[in-house]
Amino acid sequence: MSNAVIPRDHVHKLSEACADAGMSFQSTAKRSLENQSRLVRFFKANLPAMAAQPGEVSLYLLAVVVRIFEQCGGKLDRVGAVEIDRATARVQAAAARAGLLPAGDDFPTRVRSITDRAQPHILDEALHALFEREERKELEIEMDREQSSLVFLMLWAATEAMDSVWRSPKTPVWDAAVTGGA
Repeated sequence: MSNAVIPRDHVHKLSEACADAGMSFQSTAKRSLENQSRLVRFFKANLPAMAAQPGEVSLYLLAVVVRIFEQCGGKLDRVGAVEIDRATARVQAAAARAGLLPAGDDFPTRVRSITDRAQPHILDEALHALFEREERKELEIEMDREQSSLVFLMLWAATEAMDSVWRSPKTPVWDAAVTGGA
């Protein structure tokens, strides 16, 4: 991992901004996902079979991950087949070592015990959205634990792939926010 780790508070701020945008985030999400079309095809092809609404939620979460990378500056290339294959192999190996499946109540804890995850704060935000939110808004969809764990593993692979094609900026935007810079 040669990229800077995006700080937890910055990841949370960007994630919440996507949620707060409501329906207006749809056009941004569509554009972001179109820019990563190979990653979207991989995600859709490997997403567990689920009803339409949980599938849409999964794609929304993918769009948030992509958007976080876009908003952090630096250089972001398109994810290709090589990056997807490497990321998938990395996640599968880590999941097997940690005994992540079958998912149990301690799934988020077991995931967090894996120290070499790319962009761990993005992944923690996904864990929170899928497993740890106590309050669900009126129209939010809840997935069962097994579906959530499979969606998370897909988001993890996507995050690994995105991190491999992203070069963090020399002066990260989160540093400027801390120091009061532009």
